[in-house]
Amino acid sequence: MSDSPRILVTGFGPFPGAPFNPTGPLVARLLQLRRPSLNDVKIFGHVFPVTYADVDRQLPSLLASHRPHALLMFGLASRTPYVRIETRARNAVTTLWPDADHARIRKGSITGDVDALAFGPHTAKLLRAAIRTGIDARASRDAGSYLCNYLSWRSIEAVRRANGPRLAAFVHIPLLERGVSSRRAPRIRLEELVDASEAMLLEMVKLARAATRTVGEVKN
Repeated sequence: MSDSPRILVTGFGPFPGAPFNPTGPLVARLLQLRRPSLNDVKIFGHVFPVTYADVDRQLPSLLASHRPHALLMFGLASRTPYVRIETRARNAVTTLWPDADHARIRKGSITGDVDALAFGPHTAKLLRAAIRTGIDARASRDAGSYLCNYLSWRSIEAVRRANGPRLAAFVHIPLLERGVSSRRAPRIRLEELVDASEAMLLEMVKLARAATRTVGEVKN
């Protein structure tokens, strides 16, 4: 890998119960960022269809073609009113809810080995970066049992392989404010989320730079 950081930023498309998924527009906004600190950074974007088959097929292809140093992934948590930075992926898959292709998993686990896989201590730095923008962001130990958790698991597996990404992180975002607000608690606006996501992206770039320098020093 070259020293210039390569970051893969991903979201998800619509799925049963969520005809609009704000992670797609969020990824598009992050790809438009122009900052001096990003001049030498290559940022790639991708929106996964919400299917297990597509994650298993597209993630390896993306890693092989872009060879990212870091993955920054976003998913929708429609019942949570704040941003969640996931600290781990659970060895769990729902057998109740089908994916967008109506495929239903019959086994309630991803593998038979361990109960969970941790993203790593860098998630605390992403959390602090998000909080500094003023958004309500919190650490989470439960990424659910649907596609967000499944992608998280597969990404951590990729990080642990030789020549894989150095880092991965998954961020759950809430439903965003659209149109006229209701009497319920106000939702986060897209601009607020873009600011927080930009802060996390910039932090991920710093982490990727440090990781690549460490690898270079070891090789030398």
